[in-house]
Amino acid sequence: MAQLDRERVPSPRMNAELLLMFVLGCDRAYLYAHPERKLSAEEFAGYESALAERSRGVPAQYITGHQEFWGMDLIVTPAVLIPRPETEHVVETVLELARKKNAATEKLRVVDVGTGSGAIALALAKELPEGEIYATDLSAAALEIAKANASRHQLASRIQFREADLLAGLAGDFFDFVVSNPPYVGQSEEDQVQLEVRKFEPRHAVFAGEKGTEVIERLIPQAHAALKPGGSLVMEISGTIAPEVGRLLQGWNDVRIHPDLQSIPRVVQARK
Repeated sequence: MAQLDRERVPSPRMNAELLLMFVLGCDRAYLYAHPERKLSAEEFAGYESALAERSRGVPAQYITGHQEFWGMDLIVTPAVLIPRPETEHVVETVLELARKKNAATEKLRVVDVGTGSGAIALALAKELPEGEIYATDLSAAALEIAKANASRHQLASRIQFREADLLAGLAGDFFDFVVSNPPYVGQSEEDQVQLEVRKFEPRHAVFAGEKGTEVIERLIPQAHAALKPGGSLVMEISGTIAPEVGRLLQGWNDVRIHPDLQSIPRVVQARK
């Protein structure tokens, strides 16, 4: 822990414990119940290596290869954005709208645009067992991770994965929901982004362009064309771009922006 503290790694104790659990293949309860446990030479070398990686800024999730989302353990690699708890608000918003559509008796069609690790698509497939779920990503490497996660959680038969730029190739398919956690950080904001994010996470999944709305500007008209009448677009956004996103959604119905637990504008919904 002292090494992480010296390198000013956030939450050094939590990170040290997480990496030790990873090396030992145990949970926190085992760790606390066996304080006398000594590391073998191999375990010690593995722990030292993990600490060194974390000290230079590599996210713990890329070291362990795992991140929890919506109660599921997901595989993550540097090919995909690390799923954040804030993104669960996207899932919650879709499920609330689906409930109002009486999803229990209606077979909803949902597409997760820019699926990355598959986090949103998997969560929705889990919660909407009658739903028809699609997931797209421009990155073939990201889709491999998403497919692996779907297989691990026995959801592979429920999700159709497609390598595509946004909704390209899905013309003529009509969805009840278009859902996305698109890149929404502007390059002008790069200095405000955590070093480990801008250094290690895939840039194309974080930065959208100079303004931060470039991808969303392309997605909104494509979503409008792909949605059924009354269908909804649900996206993760940031407080920085919330006013501009609201302007881009002029002409849509029931545009609402939901804050996260820190009262930051985080999810926008709009109905066709």
